[in-house]
Amino acid sequence: MKIKIATRKSELALFQANYVAEKLNQLGGVATELVPLLSEGDQTDKPLHEIGGKGLFVNKLESALILGDADIAVHSLKDVPAILDSKFEIASIFQRESASDILLSREGWSLDTLPINSVIGTSSPRRKSQILNSRSDLKTIPVRGNIATRIDKLNLGAFDGLIVAKAALNRLNLQLPNTYEFTLEEMLPAASQGFIAVECIKSNTEILNILRQINDETALLLAEAERSFVAKLNGSCLSPIAIYCFEDKEIIHVVAKVLSQDGQKKIYKKIESCKAQLKEDILVLANDFIAQGSNSMILQ
Repeated sequence: MKIKIATRKSELALFQANYVAEKLNQLGGVATELVPLLSEGDQTDKPLHEIGGKGLFVNKLESALILGDADIAVHSLKDVPAILDSKFEIASIFQRESASDILLSREGWSLDTLPINSVIGTSSPRRKSQILNSRSDLKTIPVRGNIATRIDKLNLGAFDGLIVAKAALNRLNLQLPNTYEFTLEEMLPAASQGFIAVECIKSNTEILNILRQINDETALLLAEAERSFVAKLNGSCLSPIAIYCFEDKEIIHVVAKVLSQDGQKKIYKKIESCKAQLKEDILVLANDFIAQGSNSMILQ
């Protein structure tokens, strides 16, 4: 059968769609066709908080699923709202690329060596809050556009530093000079950062059964744990919430952080879990954050 894959038109999105297509093409009796679409989020340079959040990158692709123009949609999972419409299901997730964030600058500065009052390009409240928590003298300004556009703005002097996901640089094979990889203490990633996800209509059992053949069960477990933490805190991609789950020698390590918008308040905690206990432990962790006032903090 032929599976039609809805994707955004950016270079990174097309890489991800082709990655999934290759996985599917390796299955017997499956062919694929890409359906590139221009999402609402791609048609404006306005800050995301003014236009409805990152869900605008997803809505167009989900509409294609409903209309039958595509069978599946491929996303950067961190762009998908933590609470999914009940009509849809995330059926496949793959081994995670790096979850780290990278600081780009013309001089190769680290967070510690950035000159006083430097300006950082980022539209992410999570990144902004963590920057301000470490360095209250720094300033941030929103920046939109694909990776190349944002790097061009940096090179033209629009700001002193630019924060991007390491996964995007790796997938586009961009070998850039003057990069600094944040430590987890400095910059904890967004929920699901580094994961590629495949979405489909939940009632389409034929497609679901195919997608489950290419799914990485451990990756799905970790990604769903991170997303459930954000959902429990009533968070969105515009909330300064960070969480990272990773497995090492059969132990699941969970690091979570919630900050105020100005970065002056922070809740931070690490726990250890296992695959069998992770869902329950994430719920306990989220309730602990709520008890400490996380839900009001992310609005301050």
